[in-house]
Amino acid sequence: MASPGFAFAAIGLNHGHIYGQTEVMIEAGCRLKAFFAPEDDLAAAYTARFPDARRVADERAILEDPEILLVIGAGILADRAPMAVRAMRHGKDVMLDKPGATTLEQLAELRRTQAETGRILSILYSEHYTQPATVAAGELVKAGAIGRVLQTIGLGPHRIGNYQRPDWFWKRARTGGILTDIGSHQVEQFLFFTGSGQAEIVASQVANFDHPDTPEFEDFGDIMLRSDNAAGYIRVDWFTADGLPTWGDGRLFILGTEGTIELRKYVDIAGRPDDNHLFLVDRAGTRHIDCTGTKITYGEQLRDDVLNRTETAMPQEHCFLATELALTAQARAQRIEGRRPLERTV
Repeated sequence: MASPGFAFAAIGLNHGHIYGQTEVMIEAGCRLKAFFAPEDDLAAAYTARFPDARRVADERAILEDPEILLVIGAGILADRAPMAVRAMRHGKDVMLDKPGATTLEQLAELRRTQAETGRILSILYSEHYTQPATVAAGELVKAGAIGRVLQTIGLGPHRIGNYQRPDWFWKRARTGGILTDIGSHQVEQFLFFTGSGQAEIVASQVANFDHPDTPEFEDFGDIMLRSDNAAGYIRVDWFTADGLPTWGDGRLFILGTEGTIELRKYVDIAGRPDDNHLFLVDRAGTRHIDCTGTKITYGEQLRDDVLNRTETAMPQEHCFLATELALTAQARAQRIEGRRPLERTV
């Protein structure tokens, strides 16, 4: 029998991931009771999707409501950790969009608050936990389909798009930088698929190659990292071409002692239609697996964790470590100046 749901609320709607965060909890049987957002346009769009939720004028109406057990949030990136601290101090469990923090100081405060309050802090890495092909790959790896995992290569290209980005999108202090932000998806997957409880950054780089009018913005970044049992490489960028029919050609390559897995998460370029493609090579041969029907369990697991005080959706230390490594890579990153090359004369 399914566990009963509970009331939850949203604080901060600045990233579209808030819709996926909301939907996984509703699909798990929970009830969206209220939301807080100072921006009228964002509030109107959210109300159109979730008309039963009440917009409140002050976040305290949510934080002081004893019926609300979980607060979700996708505010401006630098504002997420402070909101989570306030929510945990009010006895709420929290589910944030990535990144959960934009500085190591914010992360330290999150760790301290979580330890003192005993509340759950979960970060929904959507490129893993609500991405069917990635979930299916996790099941295969757990079953031993490719032996022991030795390396992951995660590629996370994104598209800026031809619409008006808010001013904060271009500001390093508000986003934390490219590795902190979209790089954190890939760091988390490295830890998950390699089963690494500790890891270190070997090298990292960032650049602004093609956006001279916004000098704080980083449009490219990469990371080399390793643990005691595995190695990893990550590349993220904002250069998805206009001709791609989705926002990014997200790829994940997993090398094992007995095989490999390649994920083409959102598109198979000039190949099979649709998304959620998994390619498996093992001792028996090669296979393509359509992962579209893979069950997404994150919402149900988080629901049960809130009710039972367990850690099935995401171990707490795993959540913190993924954030710490992304922040460390960002802090240590060498900057490529991004100057345009000299024009060829021959």
